[in-house]
Amino acid sequence: MSDNGNAFLGVLAGTAIGATLGILFAPDKGVNTRQRINDEALLAKERLAATAHDLKEQVVNTATTQKQTLEEHVESIVSNASYKADDIIKTLEAKLKDLKEKNKNLQKSL
Repeated sequence: MSDNGNAFLGVLAGTAIGATLGILFAPDKGVNTRQRINDEALLAKERLAATAHDLKEQVVNTATTQKQTLEEHVESIVSNASYKADDIIKTLEAKLKDLKEKNKNLQKSL
């Protein structure tokens, strides 16, 4: 995204500089030249605003997508941890049952 924005700004700057130099060196009246420079500056401003808007939209879309992806990962981790906790509890309950049985048998033999 940054490379696209930099490339576009470079092209835009080159176009603006080229247009300005072309206008300045073209034989015309000063009033006409100033008006053409003003017109070109307004066009460049509009292009820059459009580019800024497009880049903002890209950033918003990327941030939204990344947020959703992060939420999905967190949900997956929590779910996996929950299943693992259940497995551990079941294993511990089975071991406790075995220990109680062994203790019961041990007390009977005493």
